[in-house]
Amino acid sequence: MRFVFFPNIPSDFMIASFELEPGSSLTQRDEVLTTLREAMHRMDDKIAEDSGENVIKHAIAFDNGNLGGEIFAELTKGETRTLTDFEIQNMWREELPEIPGVKSFNIASPGGPGGGSDLSFEFSSSDIKSLRAISNELKEALDAYEGVTDINDTFSGGSEEIQLALKPQADALGITLQQLGQQVRFGFYGAEVQRIQRDDEEIKVMVRYPKTERSSVEHLENMRIRAPNGQEIPFEQVATFKVGQGFDSIIRVDGKRSVTVTAAVDKALLDPSEVTNDVIEKMMPDLLARYPHVEFQLQGNSKEQAEAMFSLMQGLLFALFAIYTLLAIPLRSYSQPFIIMSVIPFGIVGAIVGHLVLGMAVSVLSICGIIALSGVVVNDSLIMVDFVNRARKEGLSLMDAAISAGTQRFRAIILTSLTTFMGLMPIVFERSLQAQVVIPMAISLAFGILFATVITLLLVPALYLILDDLKNVFKGRKHANVTSDNEIESAG
Repeated sequence: MRFVFFPNIPSDFMIASFELEPGSSLTQRDEVLTTLREAMHRMDDKIAEDSGENVIKHAIAFDNGNLGGEIFAELTKGETRTLTDFEIQNMWREELPEIPGVKSFNIASPGGPGGGSDLSFEFSSSDIKSLRAISNELKEALDAYEGVTDINDTFSGGSEEIQLALKPQADALGITLQQLGQQVRFGFYGAEVQRIQRDDEEIKVMVRYPKTERSSVEHLENMRIRAPNGQEIPFEQVATFKVGQGFDSIIRVDGKRSVTVTAAVDKALLDPSEVTNDVIEKMMPDLLARYPHVEFQLQGNSKEQAEAMFSLMQGLLFALFAIYTLLAIPLRSYSQPFIIMSVIPFGIVGAIVGHLVLGMAVSVLSICGIIALSGVVVNDSLIMVDFVNRARKEGLSLMDAAISAGTQRFRAIILTSLTTFMGLMPIVFERSLQAQVVIPMAISLAFGILFATVITLLLVPALYLILDDLKNVFKGRKHANVTSDNEIESAG
């Protein structure tokens, strides 16, 4: 049985968003927007040729004021479409050519629930090269999975920068990297030495090299660095520099550089949990062995799934304990509540069978319905046990009481379950987008109740008889032990 943490909830809208690599031009951004829009129209025309109806109702393209952009598209109503928005998104991706210079790209439905990307793997390390290498290898591996799309990472590349490094002679002179960087900044950017009040404005007086001596990188080599003892040394004797790419932003976790690899999953083809488990079991040990200074942990939906499942299991245990307590007090029995609650596992089986029959994967919404089901399926079972207890008080034998309970309560139990089942069917087969969230819960309740009803009529009377047999066996052994003790005392 397939399990998906959160199922695909259809939508009448979708957004294609992208971000270009640092250093790209605004012209490139506009070209990418044009490429996305043309691919969308080609996709829409192909759908119209096959079905005779366009699916794109409205669309608007806009930039975010930087090196990124979005296309927001409104689709025709989901009740009238033969294709889901997820299928349309995949067809849009197929029409897109290879776009150079794109740092991140994503096509998704807006406002969807969940904790971010379907797949999210976080790496942290003090070695930035290892982080970049391990994230690139993981992205290549994820790209091999069918149904995994929109693979990105959180590396934020910036513009080119001059990176300084000290030579051994600098250590001997007591020059630190901080002092070196500060003197280079003062020489080329300037150091504030005074502020002058002029009318209502305050003027900063900055001291720096003349413009002719700070117009190119070559002038850096001619700069003189002052040591703590006051000695001035040429830059090239105490330091080196190189031109490299910086970072627009730096993400740290517990003081270490961090990068997160994210991806989207087509849940109609693949379960995100299967990909996550496959990566952790098969790929991650080898990657971490080759990059020993890198730490790994799950993020996003992968992490929230584990936390939510643990929380739901706690809720289920609390619900079962509360049901047992509420049954044990009025029945004045520690064992009879177990007979009544024995139908709960069979109700869960019915809920899973219902998902299987309707071709729907079990999700966290289904589990919420199963927890609610636990409190509903005990109703018919409670009626059966209470009827047997009353019949025994009236003088009937246990066997006659159990048979009488099954025959006399048959109609009431069947009608109660069938009316509940039929009442939930309109929700199960509802096609509106607003009902998609509650459909898995309705399936769990409807089929769980129906399945548990048959079990109630057969299992509960049988368990009641078995419980009585066990009590008789226990009483017989206790009586035999008491008799034995009395015989020993008499012999003594």
